[in-house]
Amino acid sequence: MSPDEAATLFGAHRSRLFGLAYRMLGSAAEAEDVLQEAHVRWQAADHATIEAPGGWLTTVVSRLCLDQLKSARSRREAYVGTWLPEPLPTERLETAPDLESISLAFLVLLEALSPLERAVFVLREVFDYDFAEIAAIIGREEAACRQLAHRAREHVRAKRPRFARSREQHEQLLGAFLGAIAQGDLDGLQQLLADDVIAWSDSGGRARAARNPVFGPDRVARLLIGTAKKGGAHGTLSLVEINGWPAAVLWDHGVAVAAMSIETDDEKIHSLHIMVNPDKLAALH
Repeated sequence: MSPDEAATLFGAHRSRLFGLAYRMLGSAAEAEDVLQEAHVRWQAADHATIEAPGGWLTTVVSRLCLDQLKSARSRREAYVGTWLPEPLPTERLETAPDLESISLAFLVLLEALSPLERAVFVLREVFDYDFAEIAAIIGREEAACRQLAHRAREHVRAKRPRFARSREQHEQLLGAFLGAIAQGDLDGLQQLLADDVIAWSDSGGRARAARNPVFGPDRVARLLIGTAKKGGAHGTLSLVEINGWPAAVLWDHGVAVAAMSIETDDEKIHSLHIMVNPDKLAALH
C-alpha cells in the first residue's frame, strides 16, 4: 500500500475515529491529538500484515484514549472550577441515530466512569462492538469487559440525563429561556426551571464564572440575570446546533465567548452547561 493509499484509507475512517475519541475524552483538541498520533502509527505500520484496517485503527485510537484518560484525571483534579466537555458543532460529529450519545449532558455523565468503564461503555453501547471485539481492543478478558460494561450501565441508568422528545420543543424552551434572561424577567425565568435545576459553568479560571455548581431555580435565575445585567451578555447571541441539540452561543466580533446548552424534558429545564473557557470554544469559530 502506497503512502497516498494509506492516507486515503485513514481518511475514510477519520470521522468514525474522531467520534470514538471525542466520546471517550470529551475534548475535541485531545481527540485530534489522538488521531494525529494514530495517523503517524498507521503510516509507519506494515500494512500487508493488517487484515482489517478499521479494526486496527479502532484498537490504536481506543488504547491511546485510555492512556490519555488516565493522565487527564490528575490534570482535571487540578482544574480551576468545574471541568465540562468541549462543545462541538454537530456537523463535526458523524451522524448518529441516537443524538443522546453526543449530548453534553451525556458526556458529563461519562466523566464519572473509570477510563476502562468509559471505553467499554462507548465501544459497546454507542459503536455496538461485541465483548470479544472489545476484549481484543482494550487488552482485557471478555469476562472483565462484561463486568466493566455492567458497572458503567448501572451508573448511567441511575443518573441518565433527561432529553426533550422533540427538537422543536427543545428550541422553543431555549428561546423562552433566553428571552426571559434578556428581559430580566426573574419570575418568568424561574417558571422555566425545574425544582432540581443545576447550572454548571466552565471557565478554567480564564473568565468570570461560578466555580461551583449552582442549585435551584431561584439561585440559577438570579445568577443568569445578574450576569447579564453586569455586562456578561455583550455581543451577538445566536442559536447554533451543538452536540446534536440547539444551543445558544454568544459572539464578540465573530469570536465565540460563551456557549450554553440545556437539558430539558420538554416542560422544564433541568440542567445548564455554560462554557466560557476560550480554549474550549475554539471549535465553534
